[in-house]
Amino acid sequence: MLEIVIIFFTGKYFYKLAEEYNQNKWLYAIIGVVTYFIAAIIGGFILGLLEVYFQIGIDWENTFLLTIILMPFAVGVCYLLHYLLKRSWEKNVVVVKDEIQDIGKDIEL
Repeated sequence: MLEIVIIFFTGKYFYKLAEEYNQNKWLYAIIGVVTYFIAAIIGGFILGLLEVYFQIGIDWENTFLLTIILMPFAVGVCYLLHYLLKRSWEKNVVVVKDEIQDIGKDIEL
């Protein structure tokens, strides 16, 4: 249940970000959710490698425990993608200057 709430809010924040910068809203909401799942899969793979090499003793049958362990990793990757998209789109913002207000004013060079 907790994971469903996190997936919902991940999609919502990516949707709002795309809406703010006039990008395709649903595409980036879906990209945010898919990023969460891919990050959880990669985190599980890394956790499996740690189990093989360092014998950390994780109970692989307890899915709730695995969800709690992998959730911070997946949320962190989603936050990183959100931050990078926002920073990239802030650099490319086109400021529209209303030229009607400038009629009759001297042009500054």
